Amino acid sequence: MDQVSAKQDDVVLSVKDLTVGFGSNVVLDELNLDIYRGEILGFVGASGTGKSVLMRTVLRLLPRRSGAIRIFGVDFDKATEEERLRLDMKLGVLFQHGALFSALTVKENIQVPMREYLDLPQAMMDELARLKIELVGLAPEAADKYPSELSGGMIKRAALARALALDPALVFLDEPTSGLDPIGAAEFDELIAKLRDTLGLTVYMVTHDLDSLFSVCDRIAVLGNKKVMVEGTIEDMLAFDDAWVQSYFQGKRARSIVRNA
Repeated sequence: MDQVSAKQDDVVLSVKDLTVGFGSNVVLDELNLDIYRGEILGFVGASGTGKSVLMRTVLRLLPRRSGAIRIFGVDFDKATEEERLRLDMKLGVLFQHGALFSALTVKENIQVPMREYLDLPQAMMDELARLKIELVGLAPEAADKYPSELSGGMIKRAALARALALDPALVFLDEPTSGLDPIGAAEFDELIAKLRDTLGLTVYMVTHDLDSLFSVCDRIAVLGNKKVMVEGTIEDMLAFDDAWVQSYFQGKRARSIVRNA
């Protein structure tokens, strides 16, 4: 098998010529993006450019006007209901701000995907939830706490535990470190990298956090002008001739990170 074919076989998410709009407003216009097995992709762009719109469209939470989306080689438009169900179980999502159900405990939140997709006895779901809680670094007593009783960092970890409930292969993270202090954000980045290495995850991370981009992302894609403007390593970003990209990666807030990279 040649290198091109091998790389194509490693594509777990392929977005081709995707166009998404609302009324007369076109948000994404013939956008293309591939994500490769085992990588952590950081997806960035100015506010309002459509980063979350793309993620929600891939997850079929928003409709698209045209284009194709293939996940693990399967085109959703041509998939059977059984195939779509299997694919859904291979995806995990951490929404911005956690999006935990306020009336459910941490344990019950983690069990929501299990109840929807699996038919398991309660004792087994309790044990699986306990394992996920331990996996994301929460104390066992967090299981019976409600979201209102958790700190911001604990909410993120609980939401990550729910995203991992079905042992997914591809995980979507929407601004996972937003609202966390620098220490908490760094610890969460370390957790993501460790889980990727331990569980063999592929991670799609929408983020504004420069520290995350420099420390844990294998590759970065920048959204602008309704398309992916550039994708590659930090070095590729630093060399790309675009005012916004240069300001973002080499501006005042980035300088200390760039110097220490």
